Amino acid sequence: MQKITPIDIQHKSFKKALQGYDRTEVDQFLDEIIETLEDDAQHIAALGAEVADLKDRISHFKAMEESLQNTLVLAQRTADEVKAAAHKEADLIKEQARISAEREIATFTDSAAEARREHQRAIESAEKAKSELRSLLMTHLALLEKTVPHAVNGAPQTHAEAGETAAASISETAEAARITVY
Repeated sequence: MQKITPIDIQHKSFKKALQGYDRTEVDQFLDEIIETLEDDAQHIAALGAEVADLKDRISHFKAMEESLQNTLVLAQRTADEVKAAAHKEADLIKEQARISAEREIATFTDSAAEARREHQRAIESAEKAKSELRSLLMTHLALLEKTVPHAVNGAPQTHAEAGETAAASISETAEAARITVY
């Protein structure tokens, strides 16, 4: 079945019959139908234009949505990369701090070992000085035991006086040795 357009109605002609309808009424009714159909056609055309506009807007919003989704994905990816970079940097800083701490510990350990060695050398030096002093004192003592008392200022010295003189000499030597060691 074919659709009737307003132009079809306008050009439609009817046969004349003896007892037919009033021609002016039919023409007037046909004019009303044509006007209604034209209004409906205009309304349909307007609705078609609106549908086309809405379709354009929907496609624009879909493109915006896709763009936003891509932006969100990119932002998430960037955030993940920044986060990973921050973790790597933190790990690097921790590693550098660990290496620096190990170096400082090694330096302190070396310093402590050197101090212990220095202390040991000082102890050994003191022991050596004591030993030398002991040897010196033993030598003086041996000399004292062999020495005969001499006269001081023309007066003969007793063994006791000679011992006191030797003891004073040894005491001075010991004091000098103590000052040298400490």
